[in-house]
Amino acid sequence: MRADDLTLDALFDADPKGGIYRFAGERAILLDTAALGLLRKELIETLSTSVARGVLYRFGWAHGWRTAEAMRDAFEWESPKEWIHAGGRLHRLKGLVTFRPVPRAPDEPPRHFSQAFWDESYEAEQHLLHFGRSDEPVCWTLTGFASGYLSACHGRSIRVVEEECVGKGDPACRMAGEPEEEWDEATRKALSGLSERCLEGELGRVRDALRATEQKLKARRSELTRLKVEEPHPGVVAQSPGMRRAFDLASRVARVDSTILLTGESGSGKEVLARVIHERSPRAAGPFVAINGAALPESLLESELFGHARGAFSGAASDRPGLFEAANGGTLFLDEIGEVPLGLQAKLLRALQEREVRRVGENRSRKVDVRVVAATNRDLGKDVETGHFRRDLYYRLRVIEIPIPPLRERPEDVLPLARALLLDAARRTGAKVAGFTPEAARLLQRHRWPGNVRELANAVERAAVLADGARVGAEDLPDEIVRPARGGGAEGETLAEVEKAHVLFVLGEEEGHREKAARRLGIGVATLYRKLKEWDESGR
Repeated sequence: MRADDLTLDALFDADPKGGIYRFAGERAILLDTAALGLLRKELIETLSTSVARGVLYRFGWAHGWRTAEAMRDAFEWESPKEWIHAGGRLHRLKGLVTFRPVPRAPDEPPRHFSQAFWDESYEAEQHLLHFGRSDEPVCWTLTGFASGYLSACHGRSIRVVEEECVGKGDPACRMAGEPEEEWDEATRKALSGLSERCLEGELGRVRDALRATEQKLKARRSELTRLKVEEPHPGVVAQSPGMRRAFDLASRVARVDSTILLTGESGSGKEVLARVIHERSPRAAGPFVAINGAALPESLLESELFGHARGAFSGAASDRPGLFEAANGGTLFLDEIGEVPLGLQAKLLRALQEREVRRVGENRSRKVDVRVVAATNRDLGKDVETGHFRRDLYYRLRVIEIPIPPLRERPEDVLPLARALLLDAARRTGAKVAGFTPEAARLLQRHRWPGNVRELANAVERAAVLADGARVGAEDLPDEIVRPARGGGAEGETLAEVEKAHVLFVLGEEEGHREKAARRLGIGVATLYRKLKEWDESGR
């Protein structure tokens, strides 16, 4: 028997009334390609692309190996070479793809141990239908089938990859097979992952990640207990009424998918709040992707947000998804939204309204499932009136607005934040510090913090690195914090401001215990309550 003599009549045996079908003597069934496409979609969306690839590849490999064994036993082949070539013929007869050789000159050696063009791939067709164009080859079952068939025939591991694929925009699928040891190291590493038990490997990685997270949380709780840092919200410190209101509102709106606008000065903690919203939302298992609207020019910003097609502009060597696609199923944080150019604002509005994006250089749109949280340190209301920001985009973003007060308006947060930041800095730098001296704490409490939490974090990290002992002293703090404190208060402070700073400092030292703080201050608890209420209502 020669490979070219194989026909469907010779291989396929079917009872006209239905029931048992046999192909090359082995029982077979007919499957609709649409059902296989839905299975692929379910695997990718439920597990991950890498797991789906591994499962379908291993299925194809087993199919190819068993088919090679069945073909060996079903016919007397003219030569082993004909048995091997029958694999390509079977691709066509089974309806998987059409097979054609790679053209080459008579004296030109083949580039690979095995090579061919595949046309009409059902896998590429189904992947394009459900997910659109991919950045990587998608004929996972077909490469698995070819690998299994060739490995069975040659008695050693032959691995097939796609050099080109219709699923990623190429005109045809081009397969290449080599003995496993002859592929380069990167390809061998990628292919070896397909031989593992994909689900077990993925679940093992998830299990290890959970264990590592549990250990980190356990260590975090131990350190917070030792330092007595109060964390009313996981990952954040907020004792002031203003910040508690902001975090309580964030926790409530996290449960719904409404677009949120965070407003506040630079460095006040907008991204921290955005992460709290993401982590408390139903999208917490999805990605959190952040971009700064002021960091890139308009042309690059559009490509970053929406992606681009190959050849869309100079340097676009391949298709690239944008951050909207990268954040699919999760949250996209648009920082400094007020700096986005007007020309791009219209495209951003369309993406928010239609929940779809169009890559630069493409004509078709792609659906995205993204929750957008935007942030700005500008007065967007004024920018709308002056024509620097689109009114329709402003109202689309401002479904829910959460203002974040600057650090100078929430001095109750300074010491708790400083302690938490010191803990983090000590962990990252290896510093052996665990707190502040009373003088250093007083200076931190009295500073105005024009740079907000970002300035505090930098000052604390510097102090942690410079400190010689177990506690940060005044001499370890930056000059701009120490120098204005001459004369007992920060430069330009009024008597009322000095009083407030001292009261809040003592309250922080007593970890919020008002009766103890009142005794140290020499005032009644009712007086302390009255002062705190006045400061809260005045916003000073």
